[in-house]
Amino acid sequence: MQEPMYIKIHNQIKRDIENKKYKVGERIPAERQLASKFNVSRMTLRQAIKTLEDEGILERRLGSGTYVSSQKVQEKMSGIMSFTDITRSNGQVPSSKLLSYRITKPSLSEKEKLKIQDTDNVLRMERVRFADNVPICYEVATIPYELVSRFSKDEISSSLYQTLEEKGGYKIGSVVENIGAAVANENEARLLSVKKGEPLVTRRQVTELSNHYPFEYVRASYVAERFEFTLEKKKK
Repeated sequence: MQEPMYIKIHNQIKRDIENKKYKVGERIPAERQLASKFNVSRMTLRQAIKTLEDEGILERRLGSGTYVSSQKVQEKMSGIMSFTDITRSNGQVPSSKLLSYRITKPSLSEKEKLKIQDTDNVLRMERVRFADNVPICYEVATIPYELVSRFSKDEISSSLYQTLEEKGGYKIGSVVENIGAAVANENEARLLSVKKGEPLVTRRQVTELSNHYPFEYVRASYVAERFEFTLEKKKK
C-alpha cells in the first residue's frame, strides 16, 4: 500500500526539523513555496502541515505564519483512565462518532511513538467524543494493527481499553501525556460545535501495556470550556 503524499511530506518536514534545517522557533517557508517544492496542491500540503500541528511539531501564528514549536513545560498526570471511564465517573453518558477507520502504514511520528517498523500496519481512527451528547473532543488514535486485528471494529472504536483488558487479557501500564493549547480551526469548530478561533486544550498521549509495549498514540483537541485536566503531584 503506497503512502499518501501528505504523509510523505509530513515525514520529510519532520526529518528537516530533526536535522536542524528548521530550528525551534523558526518560521518554515510559506505554503505556496512548500507546495511548489513538493509539486503538490496547497490542499495536500495543508494536510501535511495540519498533521504536524496536531502532533505539536509546528504551530500556526495568526497573521505571521507557521513555526517550529518551542518546548513547553510538561507535568505528569497520575492514573490512567479512558475517556469512557472519565465520563462515567462524572455521572455522564459517553459516546463517540467514528469519522474514519483505516488500516494503513505508519507515519514517521507514529512509527517512533509506537516503536514499530515501516513494514508494520497501523489502525488509525478519527473520532469525536461526547459526554451527554455534547461534543468534548476530536481525536486521532493510532494503534499497531497486529495488537487488535482479532477484535471487531465496534469493540475497538467504542472502548479500546476495556476490550484489551477483558477480551485480550492485556493489562494497561503507563502513559506519557503532553498538554498544550490551540485555537479551533474551521474543521475542529464544525466537528465540536464551537466558533472558529475558540480555545482548545491539546493532548498528545502514548500509552503502554504493563510489559512496556506502546499500544496507542493519541492526538486530541478538547473544548477548553467543557473539559479540564487535573494534575496530581505527590510530595517527595
